[in-house]
Amino acid sequence: MNLFKKIIYITTISGFILSCSVQKYEQPEVDLPDTFRNDDTSVQKDSASNIALINYKEFFKDPVLVNLIDQAVQNNYDMQIALKQIEFASLGYKQSKWANVPTVNATVAAANISRPSDNSLNGLSLGQFLGQKYIEDYSTSVNISWEADIWGKIKGAKEEVLADYLKTQEAAKAVKTRLVSEVVTGYYNLLMLDKQLEITQNNLTFADSTLTILNKQQELGMITSLAVQQQEITKDQILKNIPVIEGAINVQENALSILTGSLPDQIERNLRLDKVIVPEALSTGYPSQILSFRPDVKSRELDFRRSIASIHVAKTSMYPSLNITAQGGINSFKASNWFELPGSLFGVAAGSLLQPILNGKQLKTRYEQSKISSEQAELNFKQSVLTAVAEVSDAMVQIQKLEQQQKIAEGLVERSKTIVTNSVTLYKYNEANYLDVIIAQTNKLKSELDLAAIKTQKLNAITMLYRSLGGGWQ
Repeated sequence: MNLFKKIIYITTISGFILSCSVQKYEQPEVDLPDTFRNDDTSVQKDSASNIALINYKEFFKDPVLVNLIDQAVQNNYDMQIALKQIEFASLGYKQSKWANVPTVNATVAAANISRPSDNSLNGLSLGQFLGQKYIEDYSTSVNISWEADIWGKIKGAKEEVLADYLKTQEAAKAVKTRLVSEVVTGYYNLLMLDKQLEITQNNLTFADSTLTILNKQQELGMITSLAVQQQEITKDQILKNIPVIEGAINVQENALSILTGSLPDQIERNLRLDKVIVPEALSTGYPSQILSFRPDVKSRELDFRRSIASIHVAKTSMYPSLNITAQGGINSFKASNWFELPGSLFGVAAGSLLQPILNGKQLKTRYEQSKISSEQAELNFKQSVLTAVAEVSDAMVQIQKLEQQQKIAEGLVERSKTIVTNSVTLYKYNEANYLDVIIAQTNKLKSELDLAAIKTQKLNAITMLYRSLGGGWQ
């Protein structure tokens, strides 16, 4: 008995020592540049003021927009589902901490009556020694079972659960980042539609006044009805765009309402597209910061971290496992002295060392598959890093090129306004025909609508840069 205790003691101590031998995770090396592409013009690079570190309440200055984001973060159902997933995974992680604790079960009361065959050995023995044909058995016991974590298999399983738990946190951050971006983009699109509606209505008013002038000239016999009809067509073409824009506004308001977890309704706003405050310093930091700031990249890294632990668990599953069991309680062949102490007390202890030998190569296959899965996880992580860096570069070049387009578009708008004014004046003095007025008017409408669209695209590109750098969840 003393020898058995020594074996158990030595094995247990060895188990605790070896359980610490689970491979420590190290982040894979990723070859990243020192700077982003296209970061040498309008977008500044400064690691100390990376815009990803800025809270969305400070990055976006419009209080109406910030309020919409707040509502979305609080009420959006995708966000709530992500938070519930964190709670779910948290319970699993807390439960995994009990893996090293022995399993304890209690049999409150168990009664068993058996009657063997009269011709069986048990039946003949009962009749000879007890003078009866049946046997009673009553017991109450506590059963304990414990697996010693000799090779760190249990610790590796806990590392897997921890990675899953951390991944749910990164998933929630990714949902929040996406949500902030979608609300901002939807809001800016709504302001663009407001501006397009305003531009279209102003051009409709001008087209109507021009039509009034042409009608007067037709009455005086100065022009034919063809000029009037051409202007009526121009006016109707402008007019038919109004319900299209109004419908688009309604749809965008509904989309924003859904993002904020509300029923479709009107979005109250008092800011014009021209008055949106654009952040002046768009510091991008260094590409290496993406590894810390991008939730999707962190999630991929956690997949790889989990795969490392899975390899260890699969490998140690092929090693011997030490199981220790114990049982104790009270037992009696008669109900009358079931709880008679100390006569009814009993105890049993046992230890077993189980070594898998032949199981259809399942454990070996699982080990090899876990290594392949780990390689895939590492490749996915590295691919996510490349994608993130490319998204930042894409957003930066869009901002730069849209700024150039905006300057040109602003010049076009000013020139088109001047041409419209001049064409009307020249037409009054018979220095231009009505087609010149219509063309000038059409060009003015198109240039103003294009400018509104470019401004919105630039705002959306800034929002995309903010999201690509990992901003929005802080």
